Amino acid sequence: MKNISKYILLSFFTLLVSCKEEVEKPKVIYENASKPKEELKVDASKILLADLPLQMEGTSVLLFPIGEFSISDSRSKVKYSGSDRESFVVSNSSEFEITGYLSNFKFQQIGSDSLTVLTDKPVLIERVTYLKTFADKTKKQLLVYVLEDMDSNKDEKLDSNDIKNLYISDVSGKNFTKLSVEYQELIDWNIIDSQNRLYFRTIEDINKNGDFDKDDKVHYQFVDLLSKDWKVQEYNPI
Repeated sequence: MKNISKYILLSFFTLLVSCKEEVEKPKVIYENASKPKEELKVDASKILLADLPLQMEGTSVLLFPIGEFSISDSRSKVKYSGSDRESFVVSNSSEFEITGYLSNFKFQQIGSDSLTVLTDKPVLIERVTYLKTFADKTKKQLLVYVLEDMDSNKDEKLDSNDIKNLYISDVSGKNFTKLSVEYQELIDWNIIDSQNRLYFRTIEDINKNGDFDKDDKVHYQFVDLLSKDWKVQEYNPI
């Protein structure tokens, strides 16, 4: 009985340590400059699929969301990654926004049969927003993306546990540009239509402990959406 109690206590302690390690796993592991970058692992159980095209109101471009599916072991059907329901849908869409865990987008001009790709680099796109009010006012049609573009925690996969970034492009996918700074986590963003500006906040891990917390530095930034190069400017409201 005594041995059983010891075994139970040991198992409980091991479980606590395991849970603690999982919770405290850093979001960023800084690279050793001399160590070569590891390539992301390819999951053979997943396949790429594209949704049917979407068209944002007032635009002449079709958007094709592309995402990964996990193949079900129990039946020869396909499941949406992270979902229990069987589906061939890789994204969700509202009037001016597309969400999901997407690997890429392709674009097609109305009247053309050719497709262009957003990027040739590994990314995980969680949200794409069409700036409709800004487009109505300025006739300039833009998309804003929230995505992961690097394996920041070095677990050899790109997922929502990595650093979130802010990108922008034309509605055709051209001029795909990163706005947030490398190794800074995106907090939030919004549009001030009266100034034609996109404002956003990021947090920098200044103590290099791998986590983003109260001891780190918040950066306040904006970009003039009418500018050609979308140059980011920092401001200090504190």
